[in-house]
Amino acid sequence: MKLAFSTLGVPGMPLAEVAGLAARTGYHGVELRAHPEEPVNPGMELSERVDAAEQFKDAGVEILALAGYTEAAAPGADEPVLEELRELLTLARDLGAPYLRVFPGGGDQPAEETDTVAARRLAAVAPDASDLGVRLLLETHDSHPRGVDVARVLGLVGHIAVGAVWDVLHPWRGGEEPVATHAVLAPHLGYVQVKDIASAEEPAPLPLGEGVLPLAECVEALSRAGWDGWLSWEYEKRWFPQAPELPALLEPARDHLSWLLAQSA
Repeated sequence: MKLAFSTLGVPGMPLAEVAGLAARTGYHGVELRAHPEEPVNPGMELSERVDAAEQFKDAGVEILALAGYTEAAAPGADEPVLEELRELLTLARDLGAPYLRVFPGGGDQPAEETDTVAARRLAAVAPDASDLGVRLLLETHDSHPRGVDVARVLGLVGHIAVGAVWDVLHPWRGGEEPVATHAVLAPHLGYVQVKDIASAEEPAPLPLGEGVLPLAECVEALSRAGWDGWLSWEYEKRWFPQAPELPALLEPARDHLSWLLAQSA
């Protein structure tokens, strides 16, 4: 498996610094947060996109994914959501990112309704994603926290260009065991977001291995299946400014993930 980290852990850091940080700390790639407050967003000029892609290429670091904030099942009309998805897919293509992460965002609406809305929208842009060479990934999050919830939507979509991100936190909080999450998401899995927290009631980010999340069980399930994809550390510094700075934690986290991988081999 290859290791990445998310720029959610280094909010606002210039892209050249992100690339250099990943190279120095032994990470194969990065997950770039696509948001107006970040260097990466749909408002980037084409020249800026080309420059960004070159910076990572020169550093020998891959752009794993764009972490978008579009909510596939958000209330309202389809067209604004579809337009946003297409803009982000084009941005991902221009940067050379193989994946685009999106959220369900169905709120408190009935599951059957949110499943239908999300699937309809994702299916509508799936041909665009395929043409652009980018895979659109629905994360285990908010209204669809468990693997079984995301798998329901993906079953309705039925297109190879639409898959899943397994964020290890939300299925765990939803009472789903890692082996069960993996079983339902395995046919759709793009990459896995790892993280750690003290408890369900204390969500501030911790260094990997210092909290309660079942990281060993997640890695074990992936290893037993022979999966050779990406583990991306999503350290939520942006939402918890008081948390320790990410750069000093990257090498210990890399070592911890490598140890977990060796233990599961």
